[in-house]
Amino acid sequence: MAVAVVTDSTASLSPLDATAAGVQVVPLQVVVGGTAYEEGVEITSAQVATALRAGTALSTSRPSPQLFLDAYTAAAEAGADSVVSLHISAALSGTYESALLAARDSPIPAHVVDSRSMGMGLGFLVLQAARSAADGADVQAVAQAARARARGSRAYFFVGTLEHLRRGGRIGPAAAFVGSALAIKPLLVLDDGIISPLEKVRTSSRALARLADLAVTEVGDRAAEVAVHHLDAAERATALADGLRARLPKVANIQVSDVGAVIGTHVGPGMVAVVVVPGP
Repeated sequence: MAVAVVTDSTASLSPLDATAAGVQVVPLQVVVGGTAYEEGVEITSAQVATALRAGTALSTSRPSPQLFLDAYTAAAEAGADSVVSLHISAALSGTYESALLAARDSPIPAHVVDSRSMGMGLGFLVLQAARSAADGADVQAVAQAARARARGSRAYFFVGTLEHLRRGGRIGPAAAFVGSALAIKPLLVLDDGIISPLEKVRTSSRALARLADLAVTEVGDRAAEVAVHHLDAAERATALADGLRARLPKVANIQVSDVGAVIGTHVGPGMVAVVVVPGP
């Protein structure tokens, strides 16, 4: 392809899907006891959930600019004449900044896009970008389409505790819920790249019902792609997806997957999320 597509490991793409789409994935890292492990290669979300339940302190680390430069250089050597590089919300990670720094030294033009999302909120953009590139779209069209879809993406989710988000500094305006969260299930929204408080509900079943309602309202009559993510809550996530399939018959495929090791480190076990990306 004349336009190569690069992303990071928070996009929740399986190695098989990334390879089939011709997408290069640059891994973030989870740091456990001073040792860094590459997401999707050396550590899984299940291992993160186990460690968090055991009280192990975890942190995450963005890729270095050099790793992105290596990816852009590899794309050039494979025959690409430009790159679209799509990444996790810049408000949640320094990954976007690392990609921007690498783009300055890239041997071919590299257009870096802030997805303003995470998980399949990013993954859907990446896969669409790869399809457009394969169909012959130029780099400007690929990047602009991704930015347009990113502006309309939303992720609604609830967490068992806000403590993991607070420790990682990712809580933003949702800090208003800290202190009252012991007796409630905080519903949060990732909108325009920032995590904000939405509602407080008393039970997990009510939280799941509200996630479904919010997703259905968000989709409305538009074309959209939808995914359900979880960390160590597969049964709840499957139930949510089944309900959405019945209520959103025009959405072709609602997939269920774990949220990945890096995001899982910050949201904690029990998290369930629904991601809605408009179009294509």
